[in-house]
Amino acid sequence: MSSRGRGRGLRRLIVTLVVLAVLAVVVDRAAAYVAENQLASMAEKEAAQYDVRASSTAVKIGGFGFLPQLVQEDFSKVTLTMENPTFSGIPGEDLKVELHDVHVPRSLLTQQSGAVSVTTTDLRLQLSPRELDRLAVKSTGLEGLSLAIVDGALRAKVSVRGIDVDVPITPRIVEGRVVLALGQLSGSIPSYVQDAVRSQLARGITVPELPFGAQLTGISVVGNSVVLTAAARDLKFGA
Repeated sequence: MSSRGRGRGLRRLIVTLVVLAVLAVVVDRAAAYVAENQLASMAEKEAAQYDVRASSTAVKIGGFGFLPQLVQEDFSKVTLTMENPTFSGIPGEDLKVELHDVHVPRSLLTQQSGAVSVTTTDLRLQLSPRELDRLAVKSTGLEGLSLAIVDGALRAKVSVRGIDVDVPITPRIVEGRVVLALGQLSGSIPSYVQDAVRSQLARGITVPELPFGAQLTGISVVGNSVVLTAAARDLKFGA
């Protein structure tokens, strides 16, 4: 065979391999799309068990290649995103759930029986300060309490016995509750008012049960929102 013929044969081989590679990617993504929709539907049903609803739910399967992971029935990471979620009637801005070490029987993806098992689950719930202060009023009894984010920090405003209090607060998680620790108060505020506000806020805020039975692990201020983080282990749910 001449060098020209060998060159043409090599080009045909390269083109064939490229076409096969593209087809493999297309098939992989098409299969992943079907599986992601199926998992999103299952996740919605599971979240509903915790009185969680959302305007839309999407699932993204991570890891390298869907089909190789499907063969093993194990996925390294699955990300669930719920837009405009509500839980126990409380509206949120965004809910993101990362599922790690996910076992999904192939039978489930074809809408047959089975159960999904997840080793660890990390949850991130974004709320407006207004929703947090509604929970705070309910838990602490401080009527008229309002929370706002000013210059990247959370501040509390409340009137006690006709005296207005405006103070920075630091939220933290203590034994599964959100506790609001007061910053420096003005010396012009009577000590009895300071003590009353401090003691009532120290009661903590009870947060309704979170999706998938996750337990609170942290709270922070991000932009103009309050972000709650939570975690769960050994989660299981079915179709």
